[in-house]
Amino acid sequence: MWRHAARRSSAQIRRSGVMSSSSSPAAPAAAAGAAVPGPCIVHKRGTDILHDPWFNKDTAFPMTERDRLGLRGLLPPRVMSFEQQYDRFINSFRSLEHNTRGEPDTIVALAKWRILNRLHDRNETLYYRVLIDNIKDFAPIIYTPTVGLVCENYSGLFRRPRGMYFSAKDKGEMMSMIYNWPAEKVDMIVVTDGSRILGLGDLGVQGIGIPIGKLDVYVAAAGINPQKVLPIMLDVGTNNTKLLEDKLYLGLRQPRLEGEEYLSVVDEFMEAVHARWPKAVVQFEDFQMKWAFETLQRYRNRFCMFNDDVQGTAGVALAGLLGAVRAQGRPLSDFTKQKIVVVGAGSAGIGVLNMAKQAMLRMPGINRSGEGHNQFWVLDKDGLITKSRKGLDPAVARYARGFGPEEVQDLHEGASLVEVVRKVKPHVLLGLSGVGGIFNEEVLKAMKESDSPRPAIFAMSNPTTKAECTPEDVFKYVGDNAVFASGSPFSNVTLGNGRQGYANQANNMYLFPGIGLGALLSGARHITDGMLQSAAECIRHITARVGAAVVRAAVDEDLAEGRCDVDARDLKSMTEADTVDFVARKMWYPIYSPLVNDK
Repeated sequence: MWRHAARRSSAQIRRSGVMSSSSSPAAPAAAAGAAVPGPCIVHKRGTDILHDPWFNKDTAFPMTERDRLGLRGLLPPRVMSFEQQYDRFINSFRSLEHNTRGEPDTIVALAKWRILNRLHDRNETLYYRVLIDNIKDFAPIIYTPTVGLVCENYSGLFRRPRGMYFSAKDKGEMMSMIYNWPAEKVDMIVVTDGSRILGLGDLGVQGIGIPIGKLDVYVAAAGINPQKVLPIMLDVGTNNTKLLEDKLYLGLRQPRLEGEEYLSVVDEFMEAVHARWPKAVVQFEDFQMKWAFETLQRYRNRFCMFNDDVQGTAGVALAGLLGAVRAQGRPLSDFTKQKIVVVGAGSAGIGVLNMAKQAMLRMPGINRSGEGHNQFWVLDKDGLITKSRKGLDPAVARYARGFGPEEVQDLHEGASLVEVVRKVKPHVLLGLSGVGGIFNEEVLKAMKESDSPRPAIFAMSNPTTKAECTPEDVFKYVGDNAVFASGSPFSNVTLGNGRQGYANQANNMYLFPGIGLGALLSGARHITDGMLQSAAECIRHITARVGAAVVRAAVDEDLAEGRCDVDARDLKSMTEADTVDFVARKMWYPIYSPLVNDK
């Protein structure tokens, strides 16, 4: 039920990432700049069409189609327009909001997810149109923070399968299994092993909710055709005792595979995907730290893939860190002088440090080797990490503090967060710990004494319950001049004199759709740090510009091979504006198409 949207100008894309709810699918030229859609050939009739969410229009089937497709008598006689269906759903949603006032937040969140999920199961076209038009309201339902709640309860919420499941029991069968997926072409895959879902830990097979939610954002924000996306769960077991004892748990009831056993499963999966869809972009999501870095290094130069936790979160954080420098009224070159305290030494935390370090090393006047330049203080559950810590992961060790004269005096191995903030007086406090409320009153009051005129506090852990602090606490204890950003959405805070304290959202949903779209459209052989840094520099623009930045970076690094009707030479000859327009024209938009039966 999808048709390629004709030229939507880059100006249109810049003005808005969504379409107005008054846009008419009956007049797509006005709605999305598209020509009148051509017919879509279906190989089904009667109830088979009504039960297929790709083709089902519910009560919007015109009488001619009802006769042609054997639907007359299977639907109520009234033919409703798309706008009427749209309004009917929005009214139902608003009625749900009204009727659940005063209920616990978790009950309301799951009720909203259910009503959207039911629409998704029934009518894909209407679902994505509703999502695109109301992305600000619905993104927190299909994505963080509600997606975390859905994953925790997924086995109980399960009604129908979505995506594919590859398990340790399928070893040796994956090359044939991949052909069970009905779509001939897949452009975008999001895969998880469920080992580190947001800040919630090991959720096993229930982590499938993350790839599903991520790909819904891809469709809404990047215009990827939903018939060409695939959420995948790699079930290698779980170490979550509660799940293993849960009678409703739908995954393998065994401990997680480790070592070469684990890697052999992922290897076979990647080879199977590449064999069937060699141009597909594969996004790794919510893998625990040791496997996040291991798989990234193992596959990044062989397949077109990236790890969103290591690289996507890092891109968003880098954009925020650079924005904090600007907020202080200082030139970007002063980024090298920023003192940054990072709480959390997992895959996301180390990914942010790696990208920030690379950005610093590109600044003028910095030793390119990076030796003797460490502006980071990293803490984990055991406190400040120093070179005296035994058994450090090599990825973490490069950021451990030493004992030279340049070090802050009286800071020791395992120093507490309050101690570090008081003595370092950092410009930025960055949280990727997954520990809700760890930036408490004492810590935030210490940040008030920062050497920065505008201290920046980033509480980036998801979902909301795992956020390191709230914007209310930041503006209360640090002051009105603080800069706040979070991984999950919070409301702005009303300050004195009618001023607003802005709760900026630093979530990688603003970056990963552009990374995936840009890599897809450029036909890049693999995804490099240069592409990700280019994306981060354009983070304030919407997906079309982020995607264009990735395309340009792929061209500059001679990795672009082109795609469909555009080859590498065409991409190379495009100006920046041409590239934005090219990306915008390749986006998809949901409209009903006439259906023609081939029987």
